Amino acid sequence: MARKIIIDTDPGQDDAVAILLALGSPELDVLGLTAVAGNVPLPLTQRNARIVCELAGRPNIPVYAGCDAPLSRKLVTAEHVHGKTGLDGPQLSDPTMPLQDAHAVDFIIDTLRTHASGTVTLCVLGPLTNIATAFRRAPDIIPRVQEIVLMGGAYFEVGNITPTAEFNIYVDPEAAAEVFAAGVPLVVMPLDVTHKALTTQARVDAFRAMGTRVGDMVAAWTSFFERFDKEKYGSAGAPLHDPCVIAYLLRPALFTGRHINVMVETGSDLTLGMTVADWWRVTKRPANAMFMGDIDAEGFFALLTDRLARL
Repeated sequence: MARKIIIDTDPGQDDAVAILLALGSPELDVLGLTAVAGNVPLPLTQRNARIVCELAGRPNIPVYAGCDAPLSRKLVTAEHVHGKTGLDGPQLSDPTMPLQDAHAVDFIIDTLRTHASGTVTLCVLGPLTNIATAFRRAPDIIPRVQEIVLMGGAYFEVGNITPTAEFNIYVDPEAAAEVFAAGVPLVVMPLDVTHKALTTQARVDAFRAMGTRVGDMVAAWTSFFERFDKEKYGSAGAPLHDPCVIAYLLRPALFTGRHINVMVETGSDLTLGMTVADWWRVTKRPANAMFMGDIDAEGFFALLTDRLARL
């Protein structure tokens, strides 16, 4: 049977590619998309989520708008990377599929209560605000989650929005701290992994060579947002962060990591949002996350290209 997932997202070009990867993979049953404020404000993230569903030919996927601000902080966004719409690059029309009336948090709670315990995975591609809010409102759902697989954090790669913090965690560190402490089985795709999944020219060309609308769009999106990372890091391409979450569900052997303790800093101005990963197991804090450290990048892009070509 296909694995049931909810994708919690703040699209973002790399979020969009992750959603397309999921929708092109029959092993996954996407129960819905829940939008959160992050890369751009909520009115744009919920719009972008619907655009991606329509691009994939899946207007039947329900999309819900969630939290428009972090639990207790002012929203920080990333238009400097993704452009003012979050999906800058190609021209995009407004979606025609409807936004669901229910709030994303209510959808998460109801879905976890309705489905058999341990059968729904949360795939988190943005700040953890929706997830933490759902756990606060309905703590009974916490043990019902099969697994959370998220893109966020860093250890050896330190930070990309501050010297010590990765963007998704930094935007709502309190939410991240609560989710990391919730006791749910947790898999983390930090910058240490995603910075090894780079959109080289050959890989972008492979998207374009599909000769499909999806392939052309993904090539255009990656060509747009890689300009920022290539200038910042001097790399051959940009990291495709969020598709690593979906790729893990499809091919976990592409990734290697360690089951360790990870805590989120919430009290320091200097290191706010840092994921303090006990990689060397030098503390007695109990392990709470599978923290990935490496990826088979060739295998990852082969999988991604294959599945996008199906759409």
